[in-house]
Amino acid sequence: MNFWKQLKQYPVVILFFVFLFGFAVLDALWPKRAESELENRKLQQFPAVTLSGIISNEWMQKYENYTKDQFALRDSWIDLKSRAESMLLKTENNDIWYGKDGYLFPALMTVDDKQYQKNLEALKAMCERHPGMVDVMIVPTSSLIMRDRLPFDAPLVDEDAYLDEIRDTLSATANVIDLRETLLPHAEEYIYYRTDHHWTAQGAYYAYEAYAASRGLTTLFDTTAVPSVSVDGFYGTSYSKARNWDVVPDVLTYYDLPNALSITGADGAVQETGIMDEAKLETRDKYAAFLHGNNAFSVLKGDGEGSVLVIKDSYANSFVPYLTANYETIAVVDFRENVSKVEQILSEGQYDSILFLYSFDAFCSDTFFGSRIVSAS
Repeated sequence: MNFWKQLKQYPVVILFFVFLFGFAVLDALWPKRAESELENRKLQQFPAVTLSGIISNEWMQKYENYTKDQFALRDSWIDLKSRAESMLLKTENNDIWYGKDGYLFPALMTVDDKQYQKNLEALKAMCERHPGMVDVMIVPTSSLIMRDRLPFDAPLVDEDAYLDEIRDTLSATANVIDLRETLLPHAEEYIYYRTDHHWTAQGAYYAYEAYAASRGLTTLFDTTAVPSVSVDGFYGTSYSKARNWDVVPDVLTYYDLPNALSITGADGAVQETGIMDEAKLETRDKYAAFLHGNNAFSVLKGDGEGSVLVIKDSYANSFVPYLTANYETIAVVDFRENVSKVEQILSEGQYDSILFLYSFDAFCSDTFFGSRIVSAS
C-alpha cells in the first residue's frame, strides 16, 4: 500500500510508463504494411528465423529494419520530424536538401567507387563488343544542373569528374551524349520535378533532341501536333523522404500517344496495353504511369523505321515515347527485373542500335546491369 502512495507522488513517472505500455500495445496491434505508398518502397516484413541468420547476425539486421518500417503511426512521426526540422531552419532532412524555389534535391554526397568502376568496366566491355552501335546517355542529377538553387552549405560529390571519366572511357567505341551540355542551357526551365528525382517530360524531350542530333536523325516528334495531358498534385520520392510542410506539388505532363506496348514480365506472361498506365496517375507514384513502370522487358511499336534496344533505369520511362517518331520497334529492358544476358536479347531481336540510358546515381550504385552486360557468355 505504501508503494502505491509513494508512486502517486510521481505523476510524471506514472504517465511515462502508461504511455510506454500503451504504445507498446498499439505497436503490437498496428496493421503491418507490405509497402509504403508515401515513400514509394517496399517495407521490411518480419524475417524468418533461421539458425544461419542468427549466427551471421543477418536476422537481427532484418529485424531492426522491420521495427523501423512497421512501428505504429510511422507516417505521422515522419511528418512531425520534418516540421520540427523546418522550425529549426535546417536545410536538409533525411538526405534531402531544401533548395530554392521549392526544389528538393537528393543529397548525393558519396559514390561507391568499387561498384561504379565495376559498372563502368562492364559498359566499356559491351561497347567494345559492339563498336559504333552503342549510344550512352547518363542523366546528371538535378543538383548538378541546378546547383544555384542548392543551399550554400550542401556538400555534394564531384559529379562532373565522374561524368568526365565516363565520357573519356567510352568515347573510343561508343557515342557518348554529354547531357550536361544539353540541359545546362535550360537550367531555369522546368526540366526536373521539384519533389521528385526524375526529369520532367520537357527535360526528357531536350535529351531526345540531343540523341536524334547525335545519330543524324531528324527530330520527328512534334510536341505541338500531339495532344498533351497535365496531371496536378504529383508528390514525388524526394517529398516522401523530406515531408516539408510547405511543399509545392509538381505537375506531371505526358503526350497521349496511341502506340501499342507489349510487356513481358519476369514470369514470361505478356500484357498488351498502351504507353501510359493511367490508373497510376490516381496514386502518389504518378511517374510510374510512364511505360507502366519498370518491367523486365517491353516492346513499344513506333511509327518510324528500324529498331533500337534501350537498356535503362526509370529515367528512360518518360524518354522512350519520343522514340516512336523515329523507330518501328523500341525494345526496353530493365536488368533490375530481367535476368537475361544482353547478348541473348540482342540475338533474339536483331536490333540496329543500343541506347544505354541511366541516371548518374543509378549508374554508380546499380548492382544488376553489370553482370548482364559484362560478357557475351
